[in-house]
Amino acid sequence: MPAPFTPFDFQLVLLRRMADHNPDLVADARRELGASLTDMREANKRWQAMVRSPWARSAAARYRSVLGAPESATAHRVGDLDCEARQWALPLWPGLRFEVLAGPNGQVWNEWLVRAPGAPVPDLRTVEDLTPWSCTVDEAARAFAPARPLEGTAPTRWGLAFEAPDTRGVRRPVVAEFTWGLLQRTRTGE
Repeated sequence: MPAPFTPFDFQLVLLRRMADHNPDLVADARRELGASLTDMREANKRWQAMVRSPWARSAAARYRSVLGAPESATAHRVGDLDCEARQWALPLWPGLRFEVLAGPNGQVWNEWLVRAPGAPVPDLRTVEDLTPWSCTVDEAARAFAPARPLEGTAPTRWGLAFEAPDTRGVRRPVVAEFTWGLLQRTRTGE
């Protein structure tokens, strides 16, 4: 019988996808968790097997089984659709929450990291403020509105295109890339 999948394992799954952009930050986070590269790969392999299994639970049920009862579950409206925002604390990111937006039938519409209620929000004014893991998708979109959403290269990836000033005040086009809702990197145009 395989060992149960735990919140510890789930954090390694999040890190595995982030490793494509920020291997050094991920290596530091892995060490903080006391996990090896092999542990991270194995957790991701087990997660993918759970997701792809013909006997897989719904995504909403899977998150509950892995992360336990949500820390909070609140009604939320996206356009004219009602859903529920369920949030869990993860030790690796104490200022963030893992959020799942679930529709009335329990179908998961979105899953990502968001700022924890009451946690300090980063002061985003310039391109230089956009450092890896410094902000979430919604924080960057608000700080540099109007921002245009971009399709990501994988289901857990998003992008935003906007203009932002550098420290000299010169406005530049920016593409910000996010994994699980957390900023990974930016590219600026001239």
